[in-house]
This record gives sequence, structure tokens and C-alpha cells, in this order.
Amino acid sequence: MGDRMEQRNLFDEKPTSSTGDAPESMVSGLRYVRDFISQVQHDQLLSQIDLNSWLSDLKRRVQHYGYKYDYKSRNVDPSMRIGPLPVWAEQVAEQLYNRGFVAVLPDQVIVNEYMPGQGIANHIDCVPCFADTIMSLSLGSACVMELTNRTTQQVVPLLLEPKSLVVLQADARFVWTHGIPARKTDRFEGRVIQRRRRVSLTFRKVILDAAPHI
Repeated sequence: MGDRMEQRNLFDEKPTSSTGDAPESMVSGLRYVRDFISQVQHDQLLSQIDLNSWLSDLKRRVQHYGYKYDYKSRNVDPSMRIGPLPVWAEQVAEQLYNRGFVAVLPDQVIVNEYMPGQGIANHIDCVPCFADTIMSLSLGSACVMELTNRTTQQVVPLLLEPKSLVVLQADARFVWTHGIPARKTDRFEGRVIQRRRRVSLTFRKVILDAAPHI
């Protein structure tokens, strides 16, 4: 109980945050928050995550909490429930809810590990599987995510800094794809960013009895 209370006090901190206006002005429904968590929270989350087992069935290592997501069928059903979120993930979910980023507590988390040179293809998170808000917290290295409008093919780069939060709603959730190019360095606003290990925590609300999404 003492450990849980100590962790909860850490996650109750409210560090100063700011938003990046340029990408948000181009992508409706996109919200970017720098320093969503403190450095202490950041380091604690990485430590907690690394105590758990990783799955290696993808090109990158992943961890699933709440519900397992079937990448092949692009589906989630009640049989895929793993159990309640662990304490550290529950605390972040409560922080997201309490600060108004989502109307319903997330019940599913996927942790992705990206080593230099690894990325993820442009995609839209399964529409019938998950509710209308997708949130991702970045730990470790910075990298550039690209959002692409499926109609106009406009590409908007977004620098994901450690401790930052990305929220996708409305068009950002349903019209724009998002992905991370597989490369070891990024160029952003005249800077060269050398990638190192990055870990992302994606929080979502599962919609049960979803049909496979093709």
C-alpha cells in the first residue's frame, strides 16, 4: 500500500505543459502536450515497464495490457482480455481522464519499443475496435512522427519529445494516418536528431464485439 501511495503522489504532479501550435493548426483534432509527465514519472515508468516481459512477434518489441490486440485480424474481442491495467498504467489512465483528455477511462495499453532504425507503417488505429480518442505517451528518445491526409496526401511532421503526449481525435483520428519512418536519424526544423531507444505507451478504450476491420 505504501508503494502504491508513493507512486500515486508522483502521478498527481501537474508539470507545466505547452502545445505545438503549427501541427495542430494543420491537423484538426490533433493535440500535442510537452512535458505531460515529470522527469521522475518518466524514469519511473521506464523502470516499471522494463520489469515486465516483452513480446517479439513483431519487428519491434511490444507489451499488451488490459486487452491483447490481434494484428492479423485487426480485432479485439472479450476473449482477448488480459486483466485490469497494472498500477503504473492505471495511474497514467487516471491522469489522462482527470485532466480532460478523454471522457472515459482507457482500458487497453500497448507499449511499443523502437530501437534506432525501427518504425511503424502509416495507419489508422482500428476504427471498430477502439473509441474515438487515441493517446500516446513518449519515453526515451525523441523521434519524428508523420501524419498523412488520406485525401490530399499532405504530410505533417510532428516531433515527439520524451515526456510528451499526443492526442488524436476527430480528423486526426479518422482522416489522417500516422506513422514513424524506419530510420536512425530525423531532420526537423533544421536540426538533426539522432534516435536512441524510444518507448511509447498508447492508451485506448476498447469497443467489444467489434467485427474484423479490413
